[in-house]
Amino acid sequence: MNLEQLIYDFAQGLVEADSMAPIAVNQRSGKPFSAGIGPHTEAQTVNLVMSSLSRNLPNRYMDRYSESVPYPKSRQKCDLCFGNPPSFNLAVEVKMIWLLGDNGKPNDNLVTHILSPYPAHRSSFTDVEKLLSSDLALENAILMYAYDYDDWPSLPLIEAFEMLVRPRYCLGTRIEATFDGLMHPVHSRGTVYAWQLYPSPGHNKARERVR
Repeated sequence: MNLEQLIYDFAQGLVEADSMAPIAVNQRSGKPFSAGIGPHTEAQTVNLVMSSLSRNLPNRYMDRYSESVPYPKSRQKCDLCFGNPPSFNLAVEVKMIWLLGDNGKPNDNLVTHILSPYPAHRSSFTDVEKLLSSDLALENAILMYAYDYDDWPSLPLIEAFEMLVRPRYCLGTRIEATFDGLMHPVHSRGTVYAWQLYPSPGHNKARERVR
């Protein structure tokens, strides 16, 4: 699986899945949100997007990926893996960047979800170590799909993530693809970002010491 192709396809898959007018339901109140892919959870969105890609690009995606794959010797799961177990070709941790809620008010917990150094928060930052420390796949990547808003662009948060990760890990060049024209009144456009992860010599030595 070529990561650049995946990012372009994922952006197109968001648009295609949105065109089916999916309706998410508030998990607390049971009330439906406005139609569109934007209000769906991260796991729901990945499922909707990958199902769309399987329908529209079967030669590339049909029966070629798995969702929510357990990490070896762990209760945690990887969002998306390509290839076949037990050693996949590519493992991808996915994060949604949702700087505003469905009511248009700021989502104050989002930054923690991306930048927190504490494993309990399961942030994108700690996902890097989780991927590199596992033998789940031959290659690893981080993918973030971000909804953008006039006063709340996603790029500053993306740049903060890169500044935090690069001094400690080998983070590949940022790949991105935009999407727009979604039907939700708040979550209508955005960008898909991704980075390949490469183990550094120092990181490999640290893993050997732990073993």
